[in-house]
Amino acid sequence: MTMNRGLHFIFRTHLAALSGIILVCLLAQVAAADETASLMSQKVRNEKKEKPIMSMTITSSSFSPHGVIPARHTCDGHDTSPELFWTEVPEGTQSLVLIMDDPDAPDPAAPKRTWVHWVLYNIPPGASGLSEAIATADLPPGTREGLNDWQRTGYGGPCPPIGKHRYFHKLYALDTVLPDLKQPTKAKLEKAMEGHVIAYSELIGLYQKH
Repeated sequence: MTMNRGLHFIFRTHLAALSGIILVCLLAQVAAADETASLMSQKVRNEKKEKPIMSMTITSSSFSPHGVIPARHTCDGHDTSPELFWTEVPEGTQSLVLIMDDPDAPDPAAPKRTWVHWVLYNIPPGASGLSEAIATADLPPGTREGLNDWQRTGYGGPCPPIGKHRYFHKLYALDTVLPDLKQPTKAKLEKAMEGHVIAYSELIGLYQKH
């Protein structure tokens, strides 16, 4: 009888220990599931910020989407900026940013860097475009300029050393007016834009030297 009571006590002790282990495992699984759900939720929020809806449209009277940029807008011509138009700027936009760059430098067959041609920010949301060969003095009121990769402000046209390059004219709608960034590089401007982009559109033109 004493032996049976001893065995019963040992059985209950082991059962309690096993129950405790199972409970700890279940709690760990619940905590892991909660953490995974939290990370997924944060990832979705980040993706929404990083991938704004392309609700705007940007076009040019100088060239069609994926069309050839006329020589007058390049180093083979007068090197003047093309005329640009945009529509459907979303409600809540406080400023616009325009960046023109070439991701195919120096050779589209073996690109090594993105060359920046034009940087504008704090374009007023009421502006509907930029005229051809626009000068700094004629930019929409409040517009500020950044540095291109020639380390100067203003437009620098296509001048590819080899092959046919793509030139992206990127328009961003921001929910804020940025502070004076003192002629920022593209990288510095993009850093300041983080978390403020609410819409995006792009126009791609092509050019190859002859």
